[in-house]
Amino acid sequence: MAEKGGRRVLLTGAGAISSIGVGVPEYTAALRGGRTGTGDISLFDTSGFQYTRGHQVRDFDPSRWIHRTPLDELGRASRFSVAASRMALEDAGVTESELRGLRGLVAVGTTDGEGHELDRLIETSLHGGPASMDPAMARRAPASRLAFSVACELELSDVEVFTIPTACAAGNYALGSGFDAVRSGEVDYALVGGADALCRKTFAGFYRLGLVATEECRPFDAERDGLLTGEGAGMMLLESEESARARGAHVYAEILGYGLNCDAHHPVSPEEDSVARCLGLALDNAGIKPQDVDLISAHGTGTRTNDLTEARAIRQVYGDNRPPVISIKSMIGHTMGAASALGAIASALAIRHGFIPPTANHRTTDPGCDVDCVPNQAIDADVRVVQNNALAFGGNNAVVILAAYDRDTRSAGDD
Repeated sequence: MAEKGGRRVLLTGAGAISSIGVGVPEYTAALRGGRTGTGDISLFDTSGFQYTRGHQVRDFDPSRWIHRTPLDELGRASRFSVAASRMALEDAGVTESELRGLRGLVAVGTTDGEGHELDRLIETSLHGGPASMDPAMARRAPASRLAFSVACELELSDVEVFTIPTACAAGNYALGSGFDAVRSGEVDYALVGGADALCRKTFAGFYRLGLVATEECRPFDAERDGLLTGEGAGMMLLESEESARARGAHVYAEILGYGLNCDAHHPVSPEEDSVARCLGLALDNAGIKPQDVDLISAHGTGTRTNDLTEARAIRQVYGDNRPPVISIKSMIGHTMGAASALGAIASALAIRHGFIPPTANHRTTDPGCDVDCVPNQAIDADVRVVQNNALAFGGNNAVVILAAYDRDTRSAGDD
């Protein structure tokens, strides 16, 4: 948890890769349009599964963004993290050479690491035996490559690099790490976010738990029947207010604070009181009250238990004055370690462009959830403060608070 005081931390660049769009302009337009990226999964063999839909990234050319690293040295998830990082720098108007003289941090959250590459290794071993395995495939498999490959591609040397494996909350964990490092002055900038590729292991795991939707993900809907696995990446450039102002950067949002906790209540089932505590920790760390929040970007997986538990936890903290509560997983699927990073980018876009993305595929709100999920169509709104939720297996909860940047207003706790 960040200590009070320190520099203000601004989000000045973003890179998004998802089933509804590659790059911030396309991602923004898709969020505004309530577009869904659902389709049949073709990345792995889905034989034997009754339901085979998901959110696969299809219009992605890694060679457009990856210039130095041979593509055959990168697994699918690493290609996502590297490409999204370069997108974030270009979006921020920062060159790689400018970063090389600065201290930095690269943190990438993930659930599966290079699970897609492990799928391929297993399939090759089963069908062709060890002799047919490509050693390069094994070298692509370590999860650490998701962050390490970013530093290598951008030729960053004075940089701390780590991959965060806190499952579906990992993107927010990475964002919190970058916030702390920039705020304290430990680093000059942070490239943070999350990345994951579709893999058979995770799809099969959710399927065996009975959590995969038959057709579409319908968060908070009375007829919801599960999640749809997805893939992609969201990477963000964080820098201090002084740095951003000195170079005349455009600012998406200010990071006000975050909250983390881990209740270890159950391997896969969220715990209401623990989620509520995490929401409160984030608000306290950001120095704001529930009434200051204009929008909640929920974890919102579309499963019976998650949506009900999350909605009840929000009621604990916000009472009857809850702001709109949306789930972009209805559009991009559950992108695992990238989920809350893409959620943070969506939150920043909502602040910068003045709109609330919808919860797609919605029919009738579950009375037990009792939230305004902004069904099916985006609305124009003056969004000043957004709470971005991430609730992972094992009780790993992470919540980040983003706000509109006002240069004349100092953050809570500033000296």
